[in-house]
Amino acid sequence: MKKHELLIPVGDMDCLKQAIFHGADAVYGACQDFGARKFAKNFSRDEMIEAIELCHLYDVKFYATMNTLVKNNEVDSFLEQIEFLYQHGVDAVIMQDFGMISYVLEKYPNLEVHASTQFNNSSRETVELLYRMGVKRVVLSRELSLEEIQSISTPIEKEVFIHGALCVSYSGCCLMSSMIGGRSGNRGECAGSCRLPYRLFHQNEMLSDYQYLLSMKELNTSSRFSELLDSDIYSFKVEGRMKSPEYVGFITQMYRKLIDQHDFSNLDQDEQKLKTIFNREFTCGHLFGYDGRGLINAKSPNHIGLSIGKVSSCQADKIGILLDKPLHQGDGIRFLESGKGMIVNFLYDKQGKLVSNVRAKELCYVDNKVGLTSKDSVHKTSDFLLSSEFSQLPVRKIPVTFQVSAHIGEKFKVTISDGADSFCEEGSKIVPAEHSPVLEEHIRRQLGKLGNTPFVSQKIEVSSDKNIFISLREINEIRRNLVSKLIQCRKSPRYQLVIRQVSFPLVSISFQPGRSAFVYTEEQMKLCLEHDFSLVYTSNYSLYQKFKNNDSVYYALPRCLFEFTPHLEERMLVRDTFDVSSYQAIGDYTLNVFNIYTAYYLYRLGFLKVTLSVELSLEEIRQFVTLFQKTFGVFPNVEVVGYGRVEDMIIKGNILDLEEDQYTYYLEDLRKRQFPVYYHDGKTMVLNYQKQDMHVISTLEDIACIRYQFFDETKEEILSIL
Repeated sequence: MKKHELLIPVGDMDCLKQAIFHGADAVYGACQDFGARKFAKNFSRDEMIEAIELCHLYDVKFYATMNTLVKNNEVDSFLEQIEFLYQHGVDAVIMQDFGMISYVLEKYPNLEVHASTQFNNSSRETVELLYRMGVKRVVLSRELSLEEIQSISTPIEKEVFIHGALCVSYSGCCLMSSMIGGRSGNRGECAGSCRLPYRLFHQNEMLSDYQYLLSMKELNTSSRFSELLDSDIYSFKVEGRMKSPEYVGFITQMYRKLIDQHDFSNLDQDEQKLKTIFNREFTCGHLFGYDGRGLINAKSPNHIGLSIGKVSSCQADKIGILLDKPLHQGDGIRFLESGKGMIVNFLYDKQGKLVSNVRAKELCYVDNKVGLTSKDSVHKTSDFLLSSEFSQLPVRKIPVTFQVSAHIGEKFKVTISDGADSFCEEGSKIVPAEHSPVLEEHIRRQLGKLGNTPFVSQKIEVSSDKNIFISLREINEIRRNLVSKLIQCRKSPRYQLVIRQVSFPLVSISFQPGRSAFVYTEEQMKLCLEHDFSLVYTSNYSLYQKFKNNDSVYYALPRCLFEFTPHLEERMLVRDTFDVSSYQAIGDYTLNVFNIYTAYYLYRLGFLKVTLSVELSLEEIRQFVTLFQKTFGVFPNVEVVGYGRVEDMIIKGNILDLEEDQYTYYLEDLRKRQFPVYYHDGKTMVLNYQKQDMHVISTLEDIACIRYQFFDETKEEILSIL
C-alpha cells in the first residue's frame, strides 16, 4: 500500500486523461446525477464505464461522487446508479447522505464507501461513528488543523484537501444558496453566495462598504507540503471538478513531483505558472492554523492571474506596458483595477514591431481592444506556452515482462506479466529450422513491439534450443493475444459483486406533537416555559444550567466541535452526527434529514426525535411522514421549523472581526437583504435575511412538532407571534 495517494478531480474525459497521464494515483468524478458539482460536465453512463476501465488499465482508482442529499422520490434512482457503478467496478463511492450511507453499507458489502467532506467530518466522534459503521475513508473537514488530524487515532483512512477552492462555511452546513435562491449546495447546485459583495453593519453603522467579505482565497499547501508528507494522511485531495484540463494536468504533475521526489527547488517557478492558470491569492488554510481573516480575499472573488507589469501609456489604439515578467503572443491579460481583459492577438516591441514575445523589464504594446482609458496593473490570466505544453499528453507506459519457452518437440510458450497478473499462450510445436533459424534476438524483437499498447517491455527471458523455427506471424499473434488478455484483466473489477436484501428491524418511536422553541435570552426562556412549549432549546450554556431542572429544557450542543465529549449533557439538541445512545437527544435540522432512511437510521443511532431539513417543502414533509409509516410500520417523531431564522453558514474563526456575543451586526447584500451575523466561541454564524414563515403550519400540527426559532425577538414580539 502506498504511503500517500494523490487524488485528482476530473469533470470530463479530457481532465481524466490529464490526471492519468500526469501521474494521479486516483481520481474522483460524477455521473450526471447526485454529484455535488451539478454544473460540471460530468460523465454519461457510457463515459463512466470508459473512464473506470481507462483508470484501471493504468492502475488508477476511480471514486464516484454520489455526495448530494437524496429526497424520497429519488431513492430508487440513487440506488440504481450505485448498483450500476458497483457492477462496473468503481473503486469507491463518496457519499454525504447518512441514510444512503447506512443503506448502501448493508446492501453492497463489498463496495467501498467514503464519507464526503459534505458529511461535515469535523469531529472525533463523527469519525469514530463512521468507522464503526464500516466506512473505509473519511474526507476530513477543511477546518481541521494538521495537529488535530494527527491526533485522530481511529484506524480509518484519512483524506485531506491540499489544493483548490475553499468553502467559507463548514461543508454540508451551508444553506445560504438554498435559502436565498433555491439552489441547494447540499444538492450540488451552489450559486456561490459567498463570492458576492457585502457590506458590514453594526447597529446600523456601516463598518465596511461593499467588499467580498466571505470570499476565500485558494488553498495551496505546496510551500508546507513536506509537513503533510510526514503525516499519517493517506489521500492528498485536490479540489476542482469544474477546472480546465490544463489546470488538472499541471496540478497533478506538480504534486506528483513533490510526493515522489520531495523536490521543492522549483516551487517559486511552479507557483508563477499556477497563478496564470487559477489564482484567487493563495493560503495554506486552516491546516496550519491560519487566522480566519487571513483566508479571505475581499478584493476579488475571481481568477486574478500573475502580476506581470503596469500600464505605462494608454492611447485609443495602443496600450503600453512596462513588463516585470515576459509576455507572449496568445497570452491572456487582465487590467486589474478596471476589470477588463483580453487575449494578446498582436504583440509589439518598443519600436512598434510585431513580435511573438517580449522579455521582462522591457516596454511592449498591445492593441487597445477593451477601451482602456487609464493606467492600471497588468496580470497574466492565461499562458500560451503553458497551454501548448499541456495540449499534448505525456506517455505513461506499464512495464511488463515476458517469459519464453521454445524447445524442439514442445509447444512454443509465452507468458506475460505486469507484476500482479500473468497470462500464458501456447503456439504450435517447435520444429528444427530447415534454412534460417529463429534466434533469441528475433523473438525478443517481435515480443517487444508493443507500439501503441499501454505496455512497455521491461524484460524478456528466453529459454530456447538453437536452430529452431517459429513463424514471426505466430509470435506476433501470441503477443497480441497476451496483450489483449492483460488489458481485459486490468480493466475488470477487482472485487466480487455481492448484493444483499436489507431488513429494517422495528424501532421504538413515540410521536410527540406540540411546539418547541429555540431561545437565546432568559426573557425568551421564561416566556416559552410559561406558554407551555413542550421543548425549549438554548445554546447559551449558562442559561441551560439555570433552567436544566425543568425537563423541557435542552442544551443545544455547539456545532462543529472537534471533540463533543466534554460538552455533552443529559438532554441535548444535537447538531452533528455521532452516537447519542446514552443521552436524551433530539436531532436538529443541521443533520440534513431529507429522506425516511436518514430518519430511520438516526432513530437506530439513539435519537428520540429528528428535525426535518428546512430545505423540504410542505408537501415533501407530508409525504415524508406518510412514507415513513408505510415503510417502517411506525409513525415518525419529527419536528419542523415553522418560524424564525435558520443558520445559513457556520464559519471557523472571526473572519469579520466581530465583538464576541454581540447580536447587532449584520451583512447587507446588493439587494439590501440583511443577514444577522455574530461571533461566539471561535465561530462566526450567518443567519438568513428573512424568517422561516410557514403560513399553513396548522396543517402540520397533527404530524409534527412545530419549532419557533427565536433570535432577537422581544417578549412583546413573541407574544404577538404566538
